[in-house]
Amino acid sequence: METTDESRRYKSLYRVAFWASIAMLVVIPAQILVFAIVPLPSSVESWFALFDSNLLAGLFHADLFILVDNVLIAVIYLAFYHLLKDRDRGLMQIALVLGLVGIAAYISSNRTFELLALARGYGAAATEAERSMHLAAGKAMLAGWQGTAFDAYYVLNGITLLIISLLMFKAPRFTKAMAATGLAAAIFMIVPSTAGKLGLAFSLVSLVPWYVFAIRFARVFREEGAR
Repeated sequence: METTDESRRYKSLYRVAFWASIAMLVVIPAQILVFAIVPLPSSVESWFALFDSNLLAGLFHADLFILVDNVLIAVIYLAFYHLLKDRDRGLMQIALVLGLVGIAAYISSNRTFELLALARGYGAAATEAERSMHLAAGKAMLAGWQGTAFDAYYVLNGITLLIISLLMFKAPRFTKAMAATGLAAAIFMIVPSTAGKLGLAFSLVSLVPWYVFAIRFARVFREEGAR
């Protein structure tokens, strides 16, 4: 655990990490609510129709806000690094690198604005040939959306959270219950949501311990930022 004097050097980071945590805690239930109310599109045509009829729901389903979450998590990872680097600096460096590579992979895999552009092009198409061209591009985009980069994001971030949680057990700043909650989320997150029914089930279950974990580490960041 870093000394009090060194901790004060990172007060601004902890404050930003706290607000990043709060924003993430708001986005997650909003995402779940949208998924519960608006069915996930099952075809390219239904994706285009959703963007045309309900832009906000389309952005949610296309994971725009999960992309925002991942940018926030990058800041949270950096805050964790400074809080846990005295436990094992080498492991935390590995965790930070894997986490940031995973986030970069996710950002590269996200297709929100490409889908939106195709939906608008499809709606403005004057001929059947133009509409067919947009549909074909949409199918290709959806096929590559949750592929290798997406799976890499899931696995790498699961490993990052696993390292962070295990080191928490050795850090007096964190409770054993908090570390255990993070560990539970990490175990479920290592299996990508694309891995059939098991992956989907694990991704949904992981939200429960992750949300509790986020509430707890937000409090830690708030306290560290107030020192």
